[in-house]
Amino acid sequence: MKQVLIIDDDVNIGNMLEEVLTKNGYKVSRAYSGTEALLSLSTFKPDLVLLDLMLPGLSGEEVLPKIQGIPVIIMSAKLDIDNKVDLLLGGAVDYVTKPFEVKELLARITVALRNVSTPKNTVLAFDDLRLDTMTHDVFIGDNEVKLTRTEYAILKLLMQNSNQVVTKSLLLDSISIDTPDCTENSLKIHIFNLRKKLSEISDKEYIDAVWGIGFKLKTK
Repeated sequence: MKQVLIIDDDVNIGNMLEEVLTKNGYKVSRAYSGTEALLSLSTFKPDLVLLDLMLPGLSGEEVLPKIQGIPVIIMSAKLDIDNKVDLLLGGAVDYVTKPFEVKELLARITVALRNVSTPKNTVLAFDDLRLDTMTHDVFIGDNEVKLTRTEYAILKLLMQNSNQVVTKSLLLDSISIDTPDCTENSLKIHIFNLRKKLSEISDKEYIDAVWGIGFKLKTK
C-alpha cells in the first residue's frame, strides 16, 4: 500500500484528502506545519508528499528543498506562473491549483507514483514511435523526427500515459517550463504542428483529441 504524506494546516482540506485517498487504497499520514513535516520525514519515508505552500512556521517553499528522493506535488492557491516554474525546477514533480478537482489530483498522484516506479529504461515506445528520454531523440521506424522542446514535452507526456487521456490542464502545467506563456489556444497549435510532423513521415495519425478533456495517443 502506497503511503502519502499530506502537509497542510487546513484541517478541512486535509480531512477531505485523507478520506478520498484512503478510499482509493492509500495509507495517509498528516503534518500541519513545515516543522512537523520535517520531523515526520526524519522518521519515515512516504511514497509521495502533497505539500501546501502556506504553512505556519516553515513555508512550503522552505520545506520543498529539504525533501529528497520523494515525489512532491504542490497544492496552492497561488496562480503566478513564475512561482510554479520555480517550484517545478526546485524539485516538485507537479503543481495543482486550489481549488482542485479530486479526480484530477488522483490522476496526478497516479502519474507521479508511476514515474517513480518505472524501470530506468530511457526509451518510450508506442506503435512505431520511439522517444529516448535521455537523448531527446524521436524516431518513427528508422526516421528521425525533429521536434521543438514544447512538441517533445507534449509527446513525452502522451507516451508516458499511452493508455489514458491526458487532460489539457496537465499538459499545460507540464510544458509550462518550456513555454511559460502557453495557453489553451497555443497548446492547440503545438498539437497541430506535432501531428503534422508525425504524419508527414508515416502518413498515420498518432494523436486523438478527446473533446472537452484533452488528448491521447490513437489506438488502432
